[in-house]
Amino acid sequence: MWCQGRGVVLAALVNKPLLSCLAEFIFLLSEQWCLEKSVSYQAVEILERFMVKQAEAICAQAAAQRGDRERAEARDWRAQKEQLCSRFALRLVSCVQLASKLSFHYKIINNLVALHFLQALGYPYTKEELLESELDVLKSLDFQINLSTPLEYVEMLLEVLGYNGCAVPATQLHATCLTLLDLVYLLHEPVYRSLLREKFGSVEEDFMLLAAGVIAASAFIQNHACWSQVVGHLQSITGIASGSIAEFSHAVLTHSVGASTPGRRQPVPPPPGRLGRRATEAGRSC
Repeated sequence: MWCQGRGVVLAALVNKPLLSCLAEFIFLLSEQWCLEKSVSYQAVEILERFMVKQAEAICAQAAAQRGDRERAEARDWRAQKEQLCSRFALRLVSCVQLASKLSFHYKIINNLVALHFLQALGYPYTKEELLESELDVLKSLDFQINLSTPLEYVEMLLEVLGYNGCAVPATQLHATCLTLLDLVYLLHEPVYRSLLREKFGSVEEDFMLLAAGVIAASAFIQNHACWSQVVGHLQSITGIASGSIAEFSHAVLTHSVGASTPGRRQPVPPPPGRLGRRATEAGRSC
């Protein structure tokens, strides 16, 4: 059959190596357009959600056509694929545009800038097509584009760490966290492949764990002697097991900077934090 299940098409259209390439493209484009880092992550999340919605729509259409002949189904698949590919650059730019508008930054990407970029790549789109593309993305996501990003979780946890008197200053960790977070996006497949075991169930969807792992890895780079204390603080704040945070930081360091990682050493529990688990509830409500 043309489509034997939703997971088949999702795997084909929304595969992680592709997403890593798209993240790299969006990061470079955002840098060229002088956008804030938060815009980059927001654009990646919007694009990923949009791709998933497109895949779901294709699966729904396939399910409705199961009685048709396989030849017709294959032809429909080729047509769908060609349509997606032909307008993908346009959709990507629309996602960056929408993310820039959400940031309320003075560097909002207007239609002239977006059209100039697309035309430089050889895509002769018009302003009307660009506006229609933005509307298509918005409709596909039910206008819910103000999505949470890992950066929000990282910055929230850093703020709580600073308030709780972490040994490594939060301001010192911030820049390293941004670099490692970029690397996790760019090296998504190898990082998560080493974590996707049975006990890590929905680890890819857990931004709190990602943020804690990135901060722990940053702390190890900045001052490895304080790594155990930082992991203990993060465990106290988020409620995530220190072993899971240690595993994630181990994966980030191994696949990104190749550092001598802390492995599975048991972190030293910190003194009781002043904010504790309340940060977890605040983060998960973002």
